[in-house]
Amino acid sequence: MGTKKLTRGAPWSDRLFDVIVYTVIIFATLITLYPFLNVLAISLNDSIDSVRGGITIYPRQFTLKNYETIFAFSGLVTGLKISILRTIIGTLLGLMSASMLAYTLSRLDFQGRKFVSTFLALTMYVSGGLIPFYILIRDLNMMGTFAVYVLPGLVSAFNVFVIRSFIDGIPYALQESAKLDGANDLTIYWRVILPLTKPALATIALFLAVGQWNSWIDTYLYNGSQEHLTTLQFELMKVIQSTTTNVDSFRGKNMTAVMAQVSPESVKMAITIVVTVPILIVYPFLQGYFVKGMTLGAVKS
Repeated sequence: MGTKKLTRGAPWSDRLFDVIVYTVIIFATLITLYPFLNVLAISLNDSIDSVRGGITIYPRQFTLKNYETIFAFSGLVTGLKISILRTIIGTLLGLMSASMLAYTLSRLDFQGRKFVSTFLALTMYVSGGLIPFYILIRDLNMMGTFAVYVLPGLVSAFNVFVIRSFIDGIPYALQESAKLDGANDLTIYWRVILPLTKPALATIALFLAVGQWNSWIDTYLYNGSQEHLTTLQFELMKVIQSTTTNVDSFRGKNMTAVMAQVSPESVKMAITIVVTVPILIVYPFLQGYFVKGMTLGAVKS
């Protein structure tokens, strides 16, 4: 009823309901968009004027000085390349490993499926903590390597269970038919399972990509001194620290001169836009699969 067009022939109660539904949708959309537009406006506004406050969804004094400050840092280009590379490789490898393990656990003829499923479930509740994990990375000689961005998070129990739930809803007769045609397990996985699990795969791909893109703590812990392996998020974190330090060092002196160049608040807003826009570009292409994958993956057992 909520999706009907407003027509003169419709009962007044239906028309009133449609008006209420569309009003709520428009109001919710405005509430959702306002924080992002506010951050964008502050990032494009002059630093001195931003301190006054009162900026809503458009800048009062337009400037690109905040973005110029960010991209003036030498390690930003390298960090951008590494972040893109780790996002692509980490997402593809994480997706393949999770889907292959999910397919294995969905097979009724796999005798160890209960043990492996229980073991994976335990990893969702029990963790060794940061120090044991750091020691493990050190002993595996992954310190100062690109592998530390990909291998530790290669398999996630949550991702495996979501994909397996989706696979369980696929008729097993399809796999049996493929076997009768001479297909082996790898062929069934590649030509039967993967094409039919696109919604679940798109959902997990979005989770993995966002996680890889936003990650910076692993760079700080394991590759902080490796300039050629720095990431965008880590470099932007250093930008925030640098601008905050510069402002603090000038306190009690000519604050106007400092704020005329850049302010930590304006830089934070600009950084927020820089790290958010790539995800906003990718999300619309996966949104349809994302909703379907989460819905079906949640109800199937």
